[in-house]
Amino acid sequence: MIIQHVLTTEKAVAGIERDNQLVFVVRENATKAQIKAELETEYKEKVKAVRTLHSIRGHKKAVVRFARKGAATELAGKLKVI
Repeated sequence: MIIQHVLTTEKAVAGIERDNQLVFVVRENATKAQIKAELETEYKEKVKAVRTLHSIRGHKKAVVRFARKGAATELAGKLKVI
């Protein structure tokens, strides 16, 4: 498993409806292609873009934007984020 969990900070949750994106904490050695492939197979949603960054606490985050409008909101509901 590359994806460890969904990030539920206030800023991350605000991006769900506004930008159709979710933020995940991922393994350090995960690539964008691996993250995209795992999300598309695991959750059956088409990923439009993946951006990665390292937090100051040493975690690697993946900001994932979905292609279908409203996909992030539906997925957040299934994952019990909102």
